[in-house]
Amino acid sequence: MVNRVRNIEPEMSQQKSDSSQALISARRVLELEATAIHTLSQELDDSFTKAIEILMAVTGRVIITGMGKSGHIARKIAASLASTGTPASFVHPGEASHGDLGMITRNDAVLAMSNSGNTAELGDLITYTRRYGIPLIAMTGRKVSALAEAADVALILPNLPEACPHGLAPTTSTTMSLALGDALAVALLEQKDFKAQDFKVFHPGGALGTKLLKVSDLMHGEDLPLCSGDTRMSETILIMTQKAFGCIGVTDAAGLLKGIVTDGDLRRHMDSDILAMTAEDVMTASPKTTRPAALAAEALGQMNESSITSLFVTDNQRPVGIIHIHDCLRAGIA
Repeated sequence: MVNRVRNIEPEMSQQKSDSSQALISARRVLELEATAIHTLSQELDDSFTKAIEILMAVTGRVIITGMGKSGHIARKIAASLASTGTPASFVHPGEASHGDLGMITRNDAVLAMSNSGNTAELGDLITYTRRYGIPLIAMTGRKVSALAEAADVALILPNLPEACPHGLAPTTSTTMSLALGDALAVALLEQKDFKAQDFKVFHPGGALGTKLLKVSDLMHGEDLPLCSGDTRMSETILIMTQKAFGCIGVTDAAGLLKGIVTDGDLRRHMDSDILAMTAEDVMTASPKTTRPAALAAEALGQMNESSITSLFVTDNQRPVGIIHIHDCLRAGIA
């Protein structure tokens, strides 16, 4: 038994050493890439502004292209642009030379990505944009390169070493490219005044789609539990029971919401001759309400804060719907 323990100890020591070295390596990579992004932000110049002007003027789509790792980053940038209000597509430069150039029209603009700026596969695509006057934006690590010199605008990445210890695997350069693509997408989003409700159109599914659900998406808009202020409580309670929301809205002569009767209001008046009273006698005046355009998450927050289970939805004080806390929970809003 003793011998076994002695044999294991060197292995455990080696594992700890390997683990420590892995952490050192990971931190070095992250620090190099963080420094690269900071340097990139400091070196941004008027070329970025000109690129935004070109992309804002596009009436077609933004075509993103690149080979290898640049191609993978290009796909992500295209997806980010498309989801934030700028129609965009990825076109593979190799496939472009075999017919996919037909996907690019004179109404489009091209963002071509190549760290070296001399990627052979981009040649035909560059020539095509120059022949037909299609705006070309370059994203490259070399100012003196075929791509940068042919482009209308060149976004030059800082000349920094790759995080790979051999200086070969695209790491720092692709991180900068991805970050610069995000900067383009967000700048365009802000220029176009793209709002949260616009996100809902392009993100109907998943967690983001749930967060962007509006009250109007979940509210009950028909057969609302409503009565006038002079309605006897005997009838008011009957309507409340039939509608099953645990409350009833009280409206004035103009149909505007002026109060609400809840299960809690009924309990508070149990000692009185409640059936002989009117809805106005029992109601809570100026109830909390929400708007149809409000996010459902906001309505849920209101209900949780006030310890209530329903909110009337009003438009200029006129009730147009009602939303229950269970509606929010069923939709996955929490």
